[in-house]
Formats: sequence, structure tokens, C-alpha cells
Amino acid sequence: MSKNPLNPLDLYKHLPQTNCGRCLLPSCLAFAAGIVAGNKKLQECPFISIELQEQLAEGLQPRSKLEPNQAQFIDRLEEKIRTIDFAQVAPVLGATCRDSQLVISSMGKDFYIDQQGQLRSECHIIPWVKAPLLSYVTNTTHQGITGDWITFRELKGGIDWQGLFTSRCERPLQQLADEHPELLGDIIDLFMGRKTEAFDADIALTLHPLPHFPILICYQAPEEDLESKLTIFFDACCGVNLHIKSIYTLCAGLIQMFDKISKLHI
Repeated sequence: MSKNPLNPLDLYKHLPQTNCGRCLLPSCLAFAAGIVAGNKKLQECPFISIELQEQLAEGLQPRSKLEPNQAQFIDRLEEKIRTIDFAQVAPVLGATCRDSQLVISSMGKDFYIDQQGQLRSECHIIPWVKAPLLSYVTNTTHQGITGDWITFRELKGGIDWQGLFTSRCERPLQQLADEHPELLGDIIDLFMGRKTEAFDADIALTLHPLPHFPILICYQAPEEDLESKLTIFFDACCGVNLHIKSIYTLCAGLIQMFDKISKLHI
């Protein structure tokens, strides 16, 4: 699939071209135009498989539109932080209060948030960490860990971001695991990960990027003529505790960090 944004004619080639009207438009070409304009969604055509939806998604969502302006986004989150009672929300978030600051653990590292929304930690604070963390704190709804694992596209809003998530999160991590078999073990050691036998995979490990935000990485190594496979699962609470944009930002940032770790083996 081309990385360039799809135009209506490009998209039309992938449609059934039957003009059945089930999308409530007079023709498949009109539907394609509606998709590109943002007035229609791929899943409104009953003949487009989930697999094809995922293939087309990246071409329909230019990065400049999907990825939020981090500086402005963080400014808005900092404003919300100023209105929050840390002592009240800490138990709900799985956090603690210390010296009038909210303390949140992320993969074994403590992050301190003051009432102005400023972060400090022994780790270097970068936007992909700060934005999801502040989003987690300011989210108006919250749910405890359920133990039910779901895929990214099953999260609220996940299907719209599936193309980017596959191409910039799951696929790059799969390639890293193929090239550096010891990487996933290093992740466990460095970031308080835990192996699990709950899934049929060569390696299945859980991480907690946020207290009530567990993710499960399942990796099947290549074998004979079979290619490797890697899937990132999320506890069902993740879609409640964090907006899909922040989930994508957090995961994409994690993969960038894992990529840097892999280079230590070169």
C-alpha cells in the first residue's frame, strides 16, 4: 500500500464497485469521495474486510492530521492539572501523594507531577512520556485493571488508528525482536516486565507504562517457512483510562525507546 494519501480514485479501486447503496450514497465513487473527505468511514461498506480496512487506514490518515500538536496539547493538559485535587485522585489512579506532588510509577520509574503540571523524574522527560501521563491523570473516567486482554482495534476509536499502530508500533517491534532475539528479555529486566504463560507464544510479557494501563506483548519467532508474529494486547481498562491518541503516542514512544535499546547490541 502506498504511503501517499489516497485520493477518491485510488480508494475506488479497492471498493466492490457495485453501487449497492448500502452506504446510503448513490455510488461507490461517491462513497470513496466521502471517505477521503472524512464524511464516511470504511466500515460503512459491508464488503470491505477488516484486513483491508487496516491496509487502507494509513493512506487515509496523513500523519500531520493524526498526531496532535504536542506543545499545545500539553499546555491544555497542564491547565487541567491545576484544577485537580491530588489527594482525592491518587487512590483512583494507582498513584500516591508526596510533598503536595502526585507520584506515578511507570515501568519501575517514579514520575512526580506538581500542581502546575510540571514533571520531574530521574528519567529524561520527553513529550511521548509527558502527554500520555498527564492525559491519564486528567482523564474524567477511570477503571481498574480487568484482566481481559483485547487488541488495539477493539479499543474505543482503535479501528481508525489501526493502520498507524500496525505500521509504527507492532511491525517495528516485530522486526526488532526478529533482529535482536534478546531484546524482549532485556525489556523485562529493565522495565519491571513480567513473563506470562497465558498466551500461546514463544514470549509473552506484560508491562505497566502506567499503573492501571497494562499491555501484553506476544511474540512468535519465525519457524521454517512461517514468518514471525507479534501482537500488542491491552487490558480492557486501557481504552477507558486513556484516549486512543494518547495510547498511540505512548506505544509509538515505547517502540522508539526499545529501538535505542536494541542498538546497544550492535
